[in-house]
Amino acid sequence: MRKPAGGARLSFIRPLEPFQVETPPISGDWLHEIKYDGYRTQIILDWAGARAFSRNGHDWSKRYWPIVAAAEKLPAKAFILDGEMIAPEPDGRPNFHRMHSRMVWNAEQLAFVAFDILHLDGQDLRSLPLIERKAKLWTLIEPADGIIQYSDHIEGNGAEFFAAVERMGLEGMVSKRRESPYRSGKVDAWVKTKCWDVGDFELLGIRREPGKPAAAIMARGGRYAGTAFISLPSGLRERLWKRVKEARASKPAQRVPSAFADDVEWVKPGITGRVKFLRGEHTLRHATLQDFEEGSRNRS
Repeated sequence: MRKPAGGARLSFIRPLEPFQVETPPISGDWLHEIKYDGYRTQIILDWAGARAFSRNGHDWSKRYWPIVAAAEKLPAKAFILDGEMIAPEPDGRPNFHRMHSRMVWNAEQLAFVAFDILHLDGQDLRSLPLIERKAKLWTLIEPADGIIQYSDHIEGNGAEFFAAVERMGLEGMVSKRRESPYRSGKVDAWVKTKCWDVGDFELLGIRREPGKPAAAIMARGGRYAGTAFISLPSGLRERLWKRVKEARASKPAQRVPSAFADDVEWVKPGITGRVKFLRGEHTLRHATLQDFEEGSRNRS
């Protein structure tokens, strides 16, 4: 592409960030999409070629070189696409745990799922309604060969869509007002609803801080997994305190972040906790300890 006289390159735009909600909106003026488990990415094409940026504006074009090359073949001279870089399995589901190895060794096995378009051939599209932006995005993405994909949506029926997402074992969904413009930063015109999982974790210790709920420090598969607030009935809670006192240890059984200091009561291996947590997170988030027992139990 020939450089226009005095032309500046298109600049990274700070992404729109959805609010997290407990249940999806149900009115008909919302679009609903799958929430993809990967890295938020912005693809920019201008007179000097295509580039790929992380959610914080870092240039990751070399890591995503096959997607950058594919973007330069799309039928436009300039655009800014918002989307998610994923490591898809054969059935199309994203596998976050494969992201790093593919970025390093097999970048051609990554895919970019585009869900919005902010600029197209000299026109800033951010003030247009979302439904109009997505129509333009589809026209641009349709010829792509699969390494760049379009994020499909449904209109309305948010509760039914969320139920389907849960059944499929996906991370969650994102709902967007169909008439909303694109605005950088936290905007309530987009909301995300995440699914929950329940699983078994090894208890490493208990952290008690004044004015805060007690937290269980958990491990899984021999690695630190995060913390879970303790939400147990009083009788079960007292039994846990008694067991922790009996199994007290001088140091954690697994390596943990250095932020944990003297305010943690470490315990010897042997206590398993049943934890409810948000699906798709890479350490425990919004997690609660719901039950515990000594020894291992069958994993759910």
